[in-house]
Amino acid sequence: MIRQNQKILTQLYVLSDLLCTLIVFLAAYWLKFHSNLLPYQQGAPFSTYLLWGTIYSFAAVVVGFYLQFYAPKRRKRYTLEVLKILQIQTISFLGLLSLFYITKEVHISREFLGIFFVMNVMVITIYRFMVKKTLSAFRRRGFNKRFVLILGAGSVGRSFYTNLRNYPDLGYEVVGFLDDYQSEHASELANMKPILGSLSDLQEQLSRHPIDEVIIALPLDAHKKYAEIIEICEHAGVKTLIIPDYFDLLPARPYFDNFAGIPLINVRDVPLDELSNRMLKRTFDIIFSLIAILVTSPIMLFAYIGIKLTSPGPVLFKQERMGLDRKSFYMYKFRSMRISTDKVADTQWTVQNDPRRTRFGSFLRQTSIDELPQFFNVLFGHMSVVGPRPERPFFVNQFKEEIPKYMIKHQIRPGITGWAQTNGLRGDTSIQDRIVHDLFYIENWTFLFDLKIIVKTVVKGFVNKNAY
Repeated sequence: MIRQNQKILTQLYVLSDLLCTLIVFLAAYWLKFHSNLLPYQQGAPFSTYLLWGTIYSFAAVVVGFYLQFYAPKRRKRYTLEVLKILQIQTISFLGLLSLFYITKEVHISREFLGIFFVMNVMVITIYRFMVKKTLSAFRRRGFNKRFVLILGAGSVGRSFYTNLRNYPDLGYEVVGFLDDYQSEHASELANMKPILGSLSDLQEQLSRHPIDEVIIALPLDAHKKYAEIIEICEHAGVKTLIIPDYFDLLPARPYFDNFAGIPLINVRDVPLDELSNRMLKRTFDIIFSLIAILVTSPIMLFAYIGIKLTSPGPVLFKQERMGLDRKSFYMYKFRSMRISTDKVADTQWTVQNDPRRTRFGSFLRQTSIDELPQFFNVLFGHMSVVGPRPERPFFVNQFKEEIPKYMIKHQIRPGITGWAQTNGLRGDTSIQDRIVHDLFYIENWTFLFDLKIIVKTVVKGFVNKNAY
């Protein structure tokens, strides 16, 4: 059982991190002083470097324990682990520099320290990624399991069981259900794990099966039973998790707040509500869009000339879209269609083989070159590089009545590319599926998530079969 071996796994992680850091130290030392690739003047002897490298390695482990880096992270996203690595290495590095100042150590190469820090972050990030992928592969094959007992065989419990089966890399296996109102599943649910008894059998089941976690998936009217259930589980040393009966109203990662000493669930916690996150994203948007405009200026010149030579009318096409806080703005594109009335442009959906397109315009849309002027929208503050795609007010008013939670996408700036688009949801595809992806992005935003979307956009290419 994992709960019995977790201490051993933690010790292995610590030893691996120490070994990894020391190997990187030796590699950085060789690169600086023995590879002949960099100029140097030998200052302190190797023993001094080794002493400080060892201090740094142990300091990083101590900081890691303080920041719960070695806590079980089976359910954690890898991006959070990368952020922890950056945090730990930065704090440890600043601590090392402080020690240099206190001890008046001036003979350590600053260039070596820079090489060591960058290499260490990169190597630990890569090796932790490989470990996570390896563990996921083992879990898919049935190793490293955690066993779960679900209390409640109603819709909530069954939904959890069905969803859990979609994530075999997590390594969870359901032993069965306990329920007071039914002794077996309906015939159409024969593929579900069996109902092992009623809630009164919980203590017996915990002693009979190697249960790691108990999931309480009971209706609201069973609230009075929670205290006894939790007491039985804690007496057996088993973790208890509660799925609220209203879970479908909550975001993917609900945020617990505190008001007047009472814990509260924040129904819609948006990371970009925090000023620091908004400033980080806006700064990145400005820098990235300036670089993008500079790099793609020859392509934009080519598009300008192509539009001028192939069809009459303006080069740029502007269209009203709804953005942050439901405020409208004009989004810019290279014109890819023949001139038409504003009413047609604002209310008619683009379809495959649309007769309004020009031949050169079809090329611009297929290659996404028509989207490049939107980097100016980013500079103006109308859009972000990454975010939900903005829609025309005519369709917004239509979708908000038809699709639940559609208007939540306007709580952040719209983007040139987004999580939905990198998953193939572009052009004439399901609006419902797009909103699901947009909400996931809004609730799970991190700076690394933005970088991941940008990389996926570039790697998958800008040519898209649905872009017409």
